[in-house]
Order: sequence, then C-alpha cells, then structure tokens
Amino acid sequence: MTDLSRTRLREILAHTVGPTPWYWQTFPAITSVARQRFEWSHHGEEGPVGYVVTLGLEREPAKPRLALNTYCRPFFVEPSYLGIWCPEGRSIRLACFDPDTLKAFEMAEIAGWFKQSPDRIYAHTEPVADFEVPLDLGPGTHKIEVPPELAMVEELIVPTSYKAMSNDDPAFALFVLYLHAGLVEVLPQKWLTAAQYQVGQQWITRAARDPESHRIVGECFGVGTFLLEEDGCRLERWLEKR
Repeated sequence: MTDLSRTRLREILAHTVGPTPWYWQTFPAITSVARQRFEWSHHGEEGPVGYVVTLGLEREPAKPRLALNTYCRPFFVEPSYLGIWCPEGRSIRLACFDPDTLKAFEMAEIAGWFKQSPDRIYAHTEPVADFEVPLDLGPGTHKIEVPPELAMVEELIVPTSYKAMSNDDPAFALFVLYLHAGLVEVLPQKWLTAAQYQVGQQWITRAARDPESHRIVGECFGVGTFLLEEDGCRLERWLEKR
C-alpha cells in the first residue's frame, strides 16, 4: 500500500462519525429545511449531565432540543432530516427526526438520571420514523422493513457486538445497512475474537467504505486503524497500531 492511499484512508476515517460522547466533534452539521442552523454541545465528563451530548439551535445553544446518551451516532438523511442509530437491547435502533419540529427543553429535565439511564435518546418531539434491526441475524444479506423517511440513505455501516459461542468466534460484526434497498448485510469480524483481543476494552468504534477501492476501513479502540479484505470479514492489515 502506498503512502498516498494510506493517507487517503486515514482521512476518510477521520471524517467518519463515532459514538457519543467521545467522537461528538465528528457529528454532522445540521441545517434544516427552514434554514435553521443547529450545533452540537458536549457537557463534559463530570456533574449531573456528564457524558451527555445535546443539539440546539446555533443562536440558542443553552436550550437543547435533543440529548444523546452514550453510544449514539447521528447521520444525515435527505432532504434535511437527522438520523440517529444506537444500540437498543439486542437490536440496533434507527430513529429519524425533523430538526424544525424539535422542541426546546431545560437541561434540568435530564440532569442526574439520563447518563445512568438505559434510554439513549431524549426529546420532547417524537421521531418521524423509528425502527429496529435485530442483532441475532446470521452472516449474509437479509431483507428489512425500512420506513420511507429513511429510504433515501444508501449505506450505513454499523459496528456492533456479536454473540460469540466460543472464544474463537467473532465477537464483533459490521451491519451494513442499505436502507434504500431494504437490505442489511451482516459481516462478522472473524479476526476480532476473545482469544485474540480484550473484548469490551478493545472494540470497533467506527468504519467507512473507501469510495475508490470499495474496501472497508475502520478503527478498533485500544488497538489502531485497519483495512479489511474484500469480503469485509477478514483483516488485511493494520494502517496504524497503537
């Protein structure tokens, strides 16, 4: 691999959204249909709203309209919707919001309980679409029912834990969601096993597809950044190891 391609892959990964709260600065800028600009705020690691990330109007950052607990990732949905995916029990939850309809609330409403709560998303406004993809799907491609509001999303790569029956089985998988086609492809990460890694402390935080090679590049917390083989399941090489 040339230095140029290695640099390109690192650049792709640097702009890939990761989970709350650690990667909040990678979150997409939001401008609504009504041309309202929104901004993300991280509320630190201490205090009653520690680890919480909120979304508010750029002109009213102190009045949140959406709050995210740990392990949430936002994504853009055409024309100007905001998607959020997060773990929800043994499923992946995908919710879609219209930013123009989000209502402001006081931080006191979530102070103290939210960061310890199993709830991942807090808002006074119901999402325009909300559905779940079960994590017990086997390897390969499966049909899923996708709400029309999310059907404009072509590809979303979701890293998630995966049920391993032994220390030599994959402990993580990439769920590649082709929402426009109503399909999900499950790619067990055959290299990421409890026998080889400290599962729980070392985990895939984010992944993206290189538009030139169509290969998947990703980041494993505590280990480094990697490139997968063409099948999307096997490790080809480490781009950088820590």
